[in-house]
Amino acid sequence: MNARNQYAMQDPRKQYATGDTHYDKSQPDPGLDTKLSPQADHGEDSYQGSGRLQGRKALITGGDSGIGRAVAIAFAREGADVVISYLPSEQPDAETTLQQLKKAGVNAYGVPGDIADEAFCKALVAQTISKLGSIDILVNNAGKQQFVADLADLSTKQFTQTFTTNVFAMFWLCKAALTHMPAGASIINTTSIQSYQPSAGLLDYASTKGAITSFTKALAKMLIDKGIRVNAVAPGPIWTPLQQSGGQPPEKLDNFGKHVPLGRPGQPAELAPAYVYLASQESSYVTAEVIGVTGGEHLP
Repeated sequence: MNARNQYAMQDPRKQYATGDTHYDKSQPDPGLDTKLSPQADHGEDSYQGSGRLQGRKALITGGDSGIGRAVAIAFAREGADVVISYLPSEQPDAETTLQQLKKAGVNAYGVPGDIADEAFCKALVAQTISKLGSIDILVNNAGKQQFVADLADLSTKQFTQTFTTNVFAMFWLCKAALTHMPAGASIINTTSIQSYQPSAGLLDYASTKGAITSFTKALAKMLIDKGIRVNAVAPGPIWTPLQQSGGQPPEKLDNFGKHVPLGRPGQPAELAPAYVYLASQESSYVTAEVIGVTGGEHLP
């Protein structure tokens, strides 16, 4: 296995541990990377930047761990200044991420708070402008996922909270950031394979991801007149604290990701290049698109 060298040609089925790996069964929601077992790879030892985002200013929600951390590390190593948002309870993960970002020699800041609060979303954008001077990349990545097997047990409270965190916060952040974003800016939303192939037990989560996919395509058509591109990335089964903290039932974790053609779960480090591409000028002719990073569970 040569996972620490993301650029060396190798069999992708064996690049990381397979779905037969033993996983710890649970931790409290919201999950922490510091408690994740086995640990995830965010590209700490593998991602090599080449100046593709030099001078850019990025806001990444949920940037403390998982996909958000991997994207933040990649953006920083590509030369972007970065603000990450996270829940106050995720402070230990945020501090680890910020250490990685500052090693890249860029300006990096953390802003704790709950994006399920519209006032915080507005304040988060304002603080990003204050700290970075502008914003030209917005990554709506933070999300809520809790597995509930039976419809009778899915509460209105959870359904509402999932939509507020995953959909309403995205709307609030896009609206607040738009007035500060110049032509050439990029908005990248995190949707999911669940938007296309929903799983039983993830009714509320899958529904929000379907909304994010449609929101992305509609907003892209709305904002292209301003020269702003809007795209999304659709992960498949990726090993992050979200899975271990109620995103999957404990009995499913030992075989997590084994069902996809690649036969294993993905790592956050394998998502980051897609976000870099969509944020960079290399994707100048790409808007209203969804890039699937799914281990072979292809999008329609």
